[in-house]
Amino acid sequence: MTKTKTNYALDSGAELPSIEAAELSYRPLEPTNRSLRIGLIGCGGISETHLQAYRQAGYDVPVLCDQVLQNAERRRDEFYPQAEVTADYRQVIERADIDIVDLTPHPAERARLIEAALNRGIHVLSQKPFVTDLSVGRRLVNLAESRRLKLAVNQNGRWAPHFAYLREAVRAGLIGRVSAIRLGVHWDHNWIRETPFDQVHQILLYDFGIHWFDFACSLLEGRPARSVYASINRTPTQQATPPLLAQVVVDYEDAQFSLVLDADTPVGSVDHTLIVGSKGTARAWGPDLSRQTVTIATENGQCSPQLEGTWFPDGFHGAMAELMCAIGDDRPPLHNAKDNLTTLALCFAAVQSAERHLPVDPAEVTCLS
Repeated sequence: MTKTKTNYALDSGAELPSIEAAELSYRPLEPTNRSLRIGLIGCGGISETHLQAYRQAGYDVPVLCDQVLQNAERRRDEFYPQAEVTADYRQVIERADIDIVDLTPHPAERARLIEAALNRGIHVLSQKPFVTDLSVGRRLVNLAESRRLKLAVNQNGRWAPHFAYLREAVRAGLIGRVSAIRLGVHWDHNWIRETPFDQVHQILLYDFGIHWFDFACSLLEGRPARSVYASINRTPTQQATPPLLAQVVVDYEDAQFSLVLDADTPVGSVDHTLIVGSKGTARAWGPDLSRQTVTIATENGQCSPQLEGTWFPDGFHGAMAELMCAIGDDRPPLHNAKDNLTTLALCFAAVQSAERHLPVDPAEVTCLS
């Protein structure tokens, strides 16, 4: 258990007495078996955070791979000077000493790499979005199950401290049955200009928004969504090519989830989360994804835990640590690929809705477009 402290100095509106924050296990698990060896395939920009997290955690990464060998050499020199480097992914998965491959390449290349690793008997941590076709995702899930291997998706936001604490608070029943989830991210994403992301028309809903779809799915497990309605738009001042305004409403039988993404917010950025339950309300807010204040309000009073860690790099540590623990315990990881198909269905439905200007039933979605 990670201990938390009360910090009751919040603008919550209603006057509620201060109570002690619940001690919840929101921090990344620590694997008992640290002998598992990781091969990293894909040494682009995001690999820096992966390797930073793995080095801090003391994980063994004996080989790095990238089609551009200089990328692998740069990451080796920065993080694992003793690691071997290669431009051929087969030289990673054919090694007898690799237990897990961490795959970061883009979706167009990812499925064949996942399949190749599973066929070699290696556990896989796949970058998100896991696949762009749900039938391909189901086939890979079935392959992993038939080989008794773990296939996890790097939904690293699940271990962002504020998301992790809120999720565990819901699971512990602190606010009762969830009826509403309201998520808003208002920040400046014009940094994607002149990067490959700038060529992805639905970048907000598809690549970035998937973290918030996944968070909502983790709170509403077992409750199928009935419809998804989304819209996108441009702002008059944005510098990036894709539309930087997006909003989504997802309806369930007895709940609703909404997401607002304002990615052309050059001044006064803020990220906020509101979860309404039958017994209370949970909130998180702050100027960015790392600096967040959390409150839980119930009829007994209000508390605010002082959380440890930040999304970067703790989220990446958490994704790998959870996979290692699942391998050791022989259980499905929290971020298993089978469950992630529900997240993808919501994400893909939102993309289709924004393009059609009509509500979409996620049960009828088969692929990204």
